[in-house]
Amino acid sequence: MSKLILFNKPFQVLSQFTDATGRKTLADYVPVKGVYPCGRLDRDSEGLLLLTDDGKLQHHFSNPVAKVEKTYWVQVEGIPEESHLQQFRKGLLLKDGLTLPAKVQRIDPQSLWERIPSIRVRQSIPDTWLEVKIKEGKNRQVRRMTAAMGFPTLRLVRVAIGEHRLEQLKPGEWIEKHCEC
Repeated sequence: MSKLILFNKPFQVLSQFTDATGRKTLADYVPVKGVYPCGRLDRDSEGLLLLTDDGKLQHHFSNPVAKVEKTYWVQVEGIPEESHLQQFRKGLLLKDGLTLPAKVQRIDPQSLWERIPSIRVRQSIPDTWLEVKIKEGKNRQVRRMTAAMGFPTLRLVRVAIGEHRLEQLKPGEWIEKHCEC
């Protein structure tokens, strides 16, 4: 039976267990030996990170060929029009190639935990929350997609990977599930 850990990765924590420069890592939160992250979540992003002790399971969640859907709540600067969202749905041309089509919709402002430090707020520029679902994981992809449309990401929280959801986990909290994979 494989271990599967659902972890709410806080802002400014690396998606690895060691860091030579002393930054916060998974080891500061997850005291379970023999587990490894299934993919990555940028240091400046928050939310769901899966860890497992099963190489096949890790490969399934992190391999782009498997096309496991990842869901993000993204706070962007500005108010994207429907035409901008259509670009997401068609795929965007980034420096490393065309992204796969993404699912995107505007959502109501999210009541999440407070992020420390908080995002920068400019009174003269409104912001919008989007729900973005992608099936690939290019480096900083969602941030680069919003920037390519002219709407910089202020906050990015991954809320689901496949059928696994963040649920009520607070930053730094984790739960272990056993799966017969």
